[in-house]
Amino acid sequence: MVKRKIIKIDEDRCNGCGLCVPNCKEGALQIIDGKARLISDTFCDGLGACLGHCPQDAIHIIEREADEFYEEKVKEHMLKKEPLKCGCPGTMAKELGKEEEQEEGGKRRSKLRQWPIQLHLVSPGAPYFQKADLLLAADCTAFAVGDFHKDFLAGKRLAIACPKLDQGANIYIDRLVSLIDEAKINTLTVMIMEVPCCSGLAAIAQQALSKAKRKIPIKKIVVSLEGKIISEEWV
Repeated sequence: MVKRKIIKIDEDRCNGCGLCVPNCKEGALQIIDGKARLISDTFCDGLGACLGHCPQDAIHIIEREADEFYEEKVKEHMLKKEPLKCGCPGTMAKELGKEEEQEEGGKRRSKLRQWPIQLHLVSPGAPYFQKADLLLAADCTAFAVGDFHKDFLAGKRLAIACPKLDQGANIYIDRLVSLIDEAKINTLTVMIMEVPCCSGLAAIAQQALSKAKRKIPIKKIVVSLEGKIISEEWV
């Protein structure tokens, strides 16, 4: 053990809201018995990325004797853990209802068939990913493409990410490797915007495929800012 900086949670102040959990990229926090807990000193880098997301000011950085931060164990932990056990209802794994074309009044129903969808939060071990066709979509695509649900999401499972703003590209790569090798997804469709920074998501998918034991087809779809399909090809 060494003396180093590490977070401390004031249980009297913590109200169990769970906002700190997804903002700890190392997965060091969970909601247990209604309170945020540091589940392992090894997973906490002591940088305090979670501090600014606590509305109760219940998280602080202190110095104390602690096990050293171990990045390799963090990677293993992030791959194995269910990212849905933090206690926050918004991250609870759910398989949604069957697809139907229209509601009463002619309105189209959502084609989303599972929750959560953010790539940091999806669990490769969830049964609905087994042998599924996965759509990995840049965050902006659904807003740009008017018929995103009907033309691209129907019949697929979904994960969303932003290669420019999200942190943890290596975690994304490892998670996709798990989806390919463990969930045995059939195909991966990567949907990105035409802006240069968005191409990073396609690169992440390609890196994941190169690391995976299984080889699956990857389709890349590029969308214009006006929502038109610029290209759609298997790569």
